[in-house]
Amino acid sequence: MQPWKSLSATVQVGTLTNGWTLATPPTKDHDQPRVFRFAVHFSAPFTAPPVVHLGLAGFDIDQRDASRLTLTAKEISKTGFIAEFATWRETRVYSAVFNWLALGA
Repeated sequence: MQPWKSLSATVQVGTLTNGWTLATPPTKDHDQPRVFRFAVHFSAPFTAPPVVHLGLAGFDIDQRDASRLTLTAKEISKTGFIAEFATWRETRVYSAVFNWLALGA
């Protein structure tokens, strides 16, 4: 039987992060989500994919439009996961801060 292991961190992403596209509103097809994917790598691997919990800790969103932002953990593996941010319509997201916690063996 393996002992439980937990890893966690706080991450900030935004306009200075390579590939960030959420600050630019779409020129057409406003209802299609705009997505940014950020790879998180664990400092030590788990023996099996852990349970990952995400928490949005802060954001900088333009006040001209409604604040629309989702954060989801995708592709969870023994070595990491993808944090996926999505927004839609004219919402401009300049940055976001999130906490993550991974629990497993």
